[in-house]
Amino acid sequence: MSPPAGGLPSAFDAAAMAQSTRAKAPRKQPSIAVNVILFICTIATTILAGALQQGVDPLQDPSQLIKGLPFSAALLFILVSHEMGHFITSRYYHIDASLPYFIPAPTLIGTFGAFIKMRSPVMNKRVLLDVGANGPLAGLLVTIPILAVGLRLSEVKELTTPIAEGMTLGSSIILHLMTRLVLGNLPDTQQIVLHPLGFAGWIGLLVTSMNLIPVGQLDGGHIAYAVFGRRTRHISRAVLLGMLVLGIWASSMWLMWALILFLLLGVRHPAPLDYEIPLDRRRRILGLCMLAVFVITFVPVPFGGL
Repeated sequence: MSPPAGGLPSAFDAAAMAQSTRAKAPRKQPSIAVNVILFICTIATTILAGALQQGVDPLQDPSQLIKGLPFSAALLFILVSHEMGHFITSRYYHIDASLPYFIPAPTLIGTFGAFIKMRSPVMNKRVLLDVGANGPLAGLLVTIPILAVGLRLSEVKELTTPIAEGMTLGSSIILHLMTRLVLGNLPDTQQIVLHPLGFAGWIGLLVTSMNLIPVGQLDGGHIAYAVFGRRTRHISRAVLLGMLVLGIWASSMWLMWALILFLLLGVRHPAPLDYEIPLDRRRRILGLCMLAVFVITFVPVPFGGL
């Protein structure tokens, strides 16, 4: 499977949890100007990225930038849905959370993702699991139809050489199943050139799996801590070690990602205010379902052919 062009989204949702020990005082309503400016900039950079994927030279013909709109709109819809899943759940539980901060970047997809800030502590593990799970679930619910439409609009080409030129995209369990459902069982002599919507959907799956890695304060770290409590630090260490092995064996991308996670997030997760409240049965099932989502969206070798 081949993209119009590629790039690695480094979208990870690390929430900054800190409990203020200062005297109670009326909190000044935070300005959303920075959020708005960053979002507008990210619209611009993702449109540019989408246009470049289509072979547009923006210096020669700026009007052709419009070709980047489908990719930009689809990718931002996925990222917004993911972050609003966290934001709405946080507000439901009266957690002081910021609106999403989007990160424009001069990458081949135009962004490093988005995050929200949680300015007040989480009450218990039930709330922690809900906040951690609802972002990936919301993102996945919009990613799947976008990917399905993108696959339908994609071009299926006969390979003229045993290995396609350029970069190829790795597959996951859910991508394999959706490809067969939408396009049928393609022979090995054919290759899919993804439509911009399909490429945005592929990124959405990758972002979902990367955020569900059970390390630190990624979404997967929140979920793992809610399920396993303080034992999660041992799980995080084992996962980071596994990522190092995978980076050596499969893709160097995992070496870089493991280093980023270790330096920025570490392996420890702050405890909620009331640690002793256990998960109920519904949330234990939800935790297992999120583990399944991680498994079916995980791509061992995201990029090949470079």
